[in-house]
Amino acid sequence: MSSVTKLRCEYKENPIGIDVQKPRISWHIHSESRAWLQAAYQLQISIDSDWENPIMDSGRINSSQSVHVEIGGIVLASRLRYDYRVRVWSEQGEETDWSETAYWEMGLLEAGEWLADWISPPLETFPPESEVCPLIRRAFQVDRKVKSARIYATGLGLYELYVNGCRAGDCYFTPGWTSYNHQLQYQTYDVTDLLASGSNAIGAILGNGWYKGALTGSHKRNVYGDRSAFLMQLHIRYESNDEEVILATDTSWKARESAIRMSSIYDGETYDARLEIADWCNGRYDDESWFAVETPSHPKNILTAQLNEPVRITDEILPIKLLSTPGGETVLDMGQNMVGWVRFTMKGQPGQEVMLQHAEVLDREGNFYTDNLRNAKQTIHYTLRGGEAETFEPHFTFQGFRFVKLIGFGEPIRLEDFTGVVLHSDMERTGDFRCSDPLVNQLQHNILWGQKGNFLDVPTDCPQRDERLGWTGDAQMFIRTAAHLMNVAPFFTKWLRDLAAEQREDGGVPFVIPHVLKETSHSSAAWGDAAVICPWVLYQCYGDKRILEHQYESMKAWVEYIRRQGENEYLWNTGFHFGDWLGLDSKSDSYVGATDRELIATAFYAHSTSLLAKTAHILGKTEDSEQYEALRNRIRVAFQQEYVTPNGRLAVPTQTAHVLALMFNLVEKADKERTAGKLVELLQETDFHLTTGFVGTPYLNLVLSENGHSNAAYKLLHQTDYPSWLYQVTKGATTIWEHWDGIKQDGSFWSIHMNSFNHYAYGAIGEWLYRYVAGIDLDEDAPGYKHFHIRPQPHETLTWAEASLESMYGAIHAKWQRSDESGMRMTVVIPPNTTASLLLPGAKYAKVLENGEPLEQSTGIRDVRQSEQGVCLIAGSGKYRFTF
Repeated sequence: MSSVTKLRCEYKENPIGIDVQKPRISWHIHSESRAWLQAAYQLQISIDSDWENPIMDSGRINSSQSVHVEIGGIVLASRLRYDYRVRVWSEQGEETDWSETAYWEMGLLEAGEWLADWISPPLETFPPESEVCPLIRRAFQVDRKVKSARIYATGLGLYELYVNGCRAGDCYFTPGWTSYNHQLQYQTYDVTDLLASGSNAIGAILGNGWYKGALTGSHKRNVYGDRSAFLMQLHIRYESNDEEVILATDTSWKARESAIRMSSIYDGETYDARLEIADWCNGRYDDESWFAVETPSHPKNILTAQLNEPVRITDEILPIKLLSTPGGETVLDMGQNMVGWVRFTMKGQPGQEVMLQHAEVLDREGNFYTDNLRNAKQTIHYTLRGGEAETFEPHFTFQGFRFVKLIGFGEPIRLEDFTGVVLHSDMERTGDFRCSDPLVNQLQHNILWGQKGNFLDVPTDCPQRDERLGWTGDAQMFIRTAAHLMNVAPFFTKWLRDLAAEQREDGGVPFVIPHVLKETSHSSAAWGDAAVICPWVLYQCYGDKRILEHQYESMKAWVEYIRRQGENEYLWNTGFHFGDWLGLDSKSDSYVGATDRELIATAFYAHSTSLLAKTAHILGKTEDSEQYEALRNRIRVAFQQEYVTPNGRLAVPTQTAHVLALMFNLVEKADKERTAGKLVELLQETDFHLTTGFVGTPYLNLVLSENGHSNAAYKLLHQTDYPSWLYQVTKGATTIWEHWDGIKQDGSFWSIHMNSFNHYAYGAIGEWLYRYVAGIDLDEDAPGYKHFHIRPQPHETLTWAEASLESMYGAIHAKWQRSDESGMRMTVVIPPNTTASLLLPGAKYAKVLENGEPLEQSTGIRDVRQSEQGVCLIAGSGKYRFTF
């Protein structure tokens, strides 16, 4: 019996506090039947779980759509909960039961519904230069029986919310980092179970965070404002179904200093436990000695409901050893380069001070190393209150580290008193990869942990030094890999909304989003192209047409910005560009690879224009589609005139130049084989070692495999000496490095200025592992894996490889393995309501293992044919095992 499962609204299961006016519903179908395809669905919505009288009943809709089904025909109300359920029919005539009931709950839809005032601690006590984190609180009474209670809250800076002494929710670094001048997210909390009859209190701790704390290498302060502030209101619905705003921030709130004396994103936190105030968020606490708050003016029309997944604690790691370094330091080894903080427990004397310093690596002598942090201190200072054992973890800071130097702890130090707390945006884990090579598996591990460490509300470039910014280039290079490992759609949708908000009037795109660098820091090729590439990848991976609708004007503005540069509208040969950043063929003392920057710029111009034309076509903008397709063709001709000789040779003899020309289809079909062959020759000259940087590396193995040179791609993968992905693994890396030789063979370091050991961009090799080694690949014409390809390119260096992906339709799995006795075996899982084109590589015949029948007679398999690559077929949903 088939069933409808995993109902989601706007990618989330039972979300509360959303403000999407036309939410979209998605579901999975569970079925043991093969070739299960949906023929129709019925969707019902109720506001009181009364399915006898739903407020919306779609009736039977003849459609195969089970992803992003838009709710229409009803006007949604603020703060109201909507229950929904779904049933479906298959093409074979099967009707499922109704799904279990799911729900979503609306937030505050209009700025006028915010009755609260912004409040700040008094300037006299907390001047702009103050580092102390304030406490704010308010007591109130609840005299009636509560049915449900919601708090809507946000802040300028960071905040932690407490109700009756309990932390509300499990989110950290709220309200997150957005383009604060354009939009500010608020959070919704279900606090029904935290309220008591009679006296209650709500309080918050405020932190500087990204809003007014130090940012960038120059430690700029007060980038967005010089006062932290808080905004909140509590809505209660009583058992009588009456509802009221029982409490809102206003001048009746009080403030005072907390025990957090300093908290900084870069520098860490200073905490004096002797200054803790017991029961400060208790309804019976006397706050007469606290200061009255002030009500600064700040707009509310920029408030928007939380769109992306919040930052949460996602894992906890115990240290693997305690080291005594040659320099006499006491150092914890967590065994994993991670992002978050350390929770520790200790007992000591009142006023005793301890410090925890954080670092990614040890130097070649084995001593604690922090030079690569630049000006970021990454240090926790804690002063004990004394007496009983006390446990501490920070509030408004995070560190990137594997090693922790302990100062002032005394003896003995027990490993069990320390826990590494892993924090990142809590995106659903969706994909994995494994193979027969342990080194490649460690590389996959490093890619995943690079994503964990750098997807903390924005896609940062690194999580440890005085940077941690949302670099656009890194984001677009890695997004396809990221979308395999985790559901990144809400994460990037929020970030792209900020990109559009920060985009210049002329269409230029800042280097980092949110934009906190100087005004001239914008519009480099491959970096600004994130405006086009990222929405397109999200559409392809999730079938999300709305992201293209929302970002279209931003995408178009970027292409038009490029078009206006210089005298030739078909070449981009002006302005500043990072080029092939960190390319190994660069000149001495340069970060920029040898590939002509204008070639790179024009190549990405062509690529973004091509994607814009496709987007316009999908959105029904026929005139734009035709215009941009014609523009792309002219750019391609101009590229060839400028960079391709009359005999069809690429004039720029670098690996990256050939990679881009092939990846973006910039050479004529007749010249592709020669161009791919020349790329292999260039690799042979370096004994199959890459010289590519940020621009060329993500595409290198992709174009090799796509053009019949998978042998070369596998040679690059398996290299273990510098420069290579596995060189880092042999040096003990547990995340991806910024530089191929971040740690040199002799143990020395590449640089102290720009040497991150958790920098995810080169982890883009993951895309090739999933698409070409394991073989799971998209079909551009059926986005979101409605139809997809499984076409691995096995190699003798591996005996097996497999990948999994939890798509919007359900689980996809592909595994191949070889043995001397039975040849090749392949296992494939295709989710219901999808189909897949399969390639059994190198096969001249094949059979299905379950029943031994010929492929043509096996249930769910059709269109079997022989090709030069092997046996090709189309399969419906189900699990298949082949031998060939």
